[in-house]
Amino acid sequence: MSDTSIPHARASLRVDPDGWTAAIILAFLATAGLFYVNIMAAIVDGLVAGLGLSEGQAGQIGSINIYGAAAGALLATATVRRMPWRVTCISCLVALIAIDLGSIAIDSFSALFAARAVHGFIGGLLTGTAFALIARTAKSDRTFGMLLFVQFGLGGLGVMLLPPLAPLYGTSALFLSLAAFSLATLLMLPFLSAHPATARDPESAEEAPPMQWRPLIMTLLAIFVFQAANMGLLAYIIRLGIGYGLEREYVSMALGLATWVALLGPALVMICGLKFGRFWLLFASMILTLFGTAVFHWSASPAAYMIANCGTGITWGFVVAYLLGMTAEFDKAGRASAFGGFISKMGLASGPLIAGWILGAGLGLSTLINTALAGLALSMVIMLFPARHLDSHRDRVLAQ
Repeated sequence: MSDTSIPHARASLRVDPDGWTAAIILAFLATAGLFYVNIMAAIVDGLVAGLGLSEGQAGQIGSINIYGAAAGALLATATVRRMPWRVTCISCLVALIAIDLGSIAIDSFSALFAARAVHGFIGGLLTGTAFALIARTAKSDRTFGMLLFVQFGLGGLGVMLLPPLAPLYGTSALFLSLAAFSLATLLMLPFLSAHPATARDPESAEEAPPMQWRPLIMTLLAIFVFQAANMGLLAYIIRLGIGYGLEREYVSMALGLATWVALLGPALVMICGLKFGRFWLLFASMILTLFGTAVFHWSASPAAYMIANCGTGITWGFVVAYLLGMTAEFDKAGRASAFGGFISKMGLASGPLIAGWILGAGLGLSTLINTALAGLALSMVIMLFPARHLDSHRDRVLAQ
């Protein structure tokens, strides 16, 4: 074989950058850096049941992981055009595998806290880079849809299988699953084309209309509060079920099923679009969210626990999709959408931290549920103002 045939052979193994296989690989790449978010409940439960940490400490470790990811995602906005994406992704994946494997041997809170902070930062850099690659594909909507299916599907599998293993194997099963996911992604990476996409030429900042700051700030605040309230409860949802007397096996099964059912949320967004505006859809979905969250007070009933998880899972994906879409409407240059992703991660990180404080102070699960309800109600009030603003503007445009 000639020297020139070797690069040609390698290139022939690479998939169509806009095909389904590339979409799957990019979905795994974007998920690898933040997969622990999808199994956060299993991780928090495993740190308590397997490592013996307090619930407050477990929540802090979950939070620092996501805070680190938020910082890494911000760095990615600066590095994605300056560093070769393949080098960045390979380096991040190798580092993530090493940290996850190393975390198995750590048995102290302070050391694990530091290790997961670094893990989060590297994972955020990887996810931010992957999102930039997805945005450059010809069919980015389809790829983001694939990303949701990978996250919800494998996340559901994780919360079903991992919690029963924590009392038997400690944190080993948790961190090995994260390392295995990163390894699988690393093995897929060589098949991704050297140039997975051609970026669209965006409007320059000078040509783009000015930001609509007031409704944008309200939307960003709604995203932060909504994500914090949901993730604060989700991080301890396994502990909640067990605390109300449910069997660990049933809790894991209910969460796995709820994660898969939650795929209906993004699907409904694609079906409804803007046919009915945003205000009434968000109003109705938030009423259902509040009702479903309140049902957690009756988690001693297996049926109530299942219904609450499924219902809130569907509305979570539904509401977040519309909120992130709203950020783009207030800034056509796309700057606000990127910042909306950062705010979302900050909310996801803050929820478990606040929930850990509540439980660490001995205030109990009922207080945790009520705090989540208060946060969701506040986010509902905030989000409906910019939603009404957008609907009114849309009605005026259609009337012309």
